[in-house]
Amino acid sequence: MTGRGGASGGAGGARPTITLLAAQLGVSPATVSRAFSRPELLRPETVERVLEAARAAGYVPNRHARALSTGRTGAVGIVVTDIANPFFPPLIRHVQNLAQERGLNVLLADTDEQPRREEAAVALLSHQVEGLLLCSSRLASTTLRRLAQQHRLVLVNRDVYDTARVLLDTGPAVREAVTRLAELGHRRLAYLAGPQPRSWSNSQRSAAVHDQAAELGLELTSLPTAHGTYEDGYALADRVRVAGATAVVAFDDILAHGVMGGLASLGVQVPRDVSVIGCDDVLATTTHPPLSTIAVDRRAVAEASMAMLLEGPGAQPSGRTLLLARLVLRGTVGPAPG
Repeated sequence: MTGRGGASGGAGGARPTITLLAAQLGVSPATVSRAFSRPELLRPETVERVLEAARAAGYVPNRHARALSTGRTGAVGIVVTDIANPFFPPLIRHVQNLAQERGLNVLLADTDEQPRREEAAVALLSHQVEGLLLCSSRLASTTLRRLAQQHRLVLVNRDVYDTARVLLDTGPAVREAVTRLAELGHRRLAYLAGPQPRSWSNSQRSAAVHDQAAELGLELTSLPTAHGTYEDGYALADRVRVAGATAVVAFDDILAHGVMGGLASLGVQVPRDVSVIGCDDVLATTTHPPLSTIAVDRRAVAEASMAMLLEGPGAQPSGRTLLLARLVLRGTVGPAPG
């Protein structure tokens, strides 16, 4: 790049820098830097001039140098327990869209439900990102409080005192589901539990089912699962029938879909013989009949958690945000047989 009207030096020329770009445009290097890192501080026409010149010159911001000088890395991290769980991809997509609007990249880590891998991921990513979202963490509460003091992070669907967290409150909708089943004449229910003892969502949903069933005088059988997979739900269909349950509330849609498959293999029709309700609304109308479920708004989760993570740079995130889920009845719920 040469002079005010010059361009990048190409294969044999000097590598374009902030200083050279600033000299070409007749502005300060700080203005060029702000066009990339804090464009909201400049006039839009100035930002456009800088970006256009940078594209023509082949200039690419050095994020590592910026991180050293400003403490900003230009990225956020998101840590999930199981990337294969259909609950997470839409949430990750929403986080990525929100990050891109702020000029940030997203780094992703999958812990495969292993607490040691989760803590290692936090240690690794914390030096590469401006903040971390920990989704459905399996770490002990004491560990999470320590990490929250050391790093800028927000918990998603894990309620730990003295940390920043965004929670999907499915309890009221689960209780509404049990009430609706009772109104349809169901007196014996089965709950297909999630596999993780440290899952805040599972403890919340299990408590809601048990409390409401007891309040309404319903008989409830709780069936544990090993891994929370479709196959686990499929294998529990026979135990649902042995228990005499005419309705099933599952920890999530995956288990609900599995038990529907298992019931079908036994010649049991849903909802004629057994009603089924899932949770998370990740399968919706892809099942037959369309699955009734507890719907959660993952876009709202992403917006709340990103706002909490990025607001007030320099200060640790804080607060507790609760987002309510809702019951959505589709084709898998009907009157109790007989």
